[in-house]
Amino acid sequence: MQNLTLTWQSAGGAAVALYGGAYAAARVRKPSLSALLREAGTLLALFALWQLVGHLSVMSGDHALDRADWIHRTESAIGLPDEASWQAAVTPYPVLVRLANYYYAAMHFAVMLAVLLWVFVRHRERYAWVRNTVVITTAACLLVQFIPVAPPRMLPQHGFVDVAAEYGQSVYGGAVGGVVVADQLSAMPSVHVAWCVLAAVAVVRVSRSPLRWVMVLHPVLTVAVVVVTANHFWADGIVAVVILLFAYAAQALVARRRGRTSVDTEVRPRRAAADQPLRVT
Repeated sequence: MQNLTLTWQSAGGAAVALYGGAYAAARVRKPSLSALLREAGTLLALFALWQLVGHLSVMSGDHALDRADWIHRTESAIGLPDEASWQAAVTPYPVLVRLANYYYAAMHFAVMLAVLLWVFVRHRERYAWVRNTVVITTAACLLVQFIPVAPPRMLPQHGFVDVAAEYGQSVYGGAVGGVVVADQLSAMPSVHVAWCVLAAVAVVRVSRSPLRWVMVLHPVLTVAVVVVTANHFWADGIVAVVILLFAYAAQALVARRRGRTSVDTEVRPRRAAADQPLRVT
């Protein structure tokens, strides 16, 4: 399978090119095009950082497998379903396995890009909220990913299988055109899960079409895919959703404070005018 994942070098280079295009468009007074190129560059820059983080871990990767093993044991202790049993239910069906591998490799970035483009073009007034959520959520996930954690597919002793490698569809390992791809030890938290839930929430909240609820299938499919391909634990997705909720709460708090500041700015001059003594002429 052709590697569908951009390397951090190619994503970063594309981001720089898009920023340059945004600057050029602004100089020739095309603000809409400039804004579109700038936002696309921001998304690619985030993607490049995500790809790069695995190579800049603040802790050694020597214990990444131990951390993954601890997550698996903890999940079992608290009663979460065993991911290996979910994978075992799918592996007898090669078509489903191949589709899952493709979905994992291609839909993560493609769906988010499509949602952002749709909001930018059709609902510009809501775009800042969606874009800021992407930035905050991704940045928080990246901070956690500085601690290397292996994916479950690296734990064959627990019954996991690297189905992507088995079917020749892996986006990890080796290099693409001589360029190293993303490190494999950034399983916690799952940016795949964070972005798919974010995209679904954005579509449901922004759109007014009754068909908007179909978008809920994307996070459902993504969670199933990351589990049956053994790329993430349940815990990886749970932590990612908690981070996403934090991003929503942070934006709501900022909006509330801005609202209060705006009200105070309007009310204070009125109060000051009301407190002035009445002059009789």
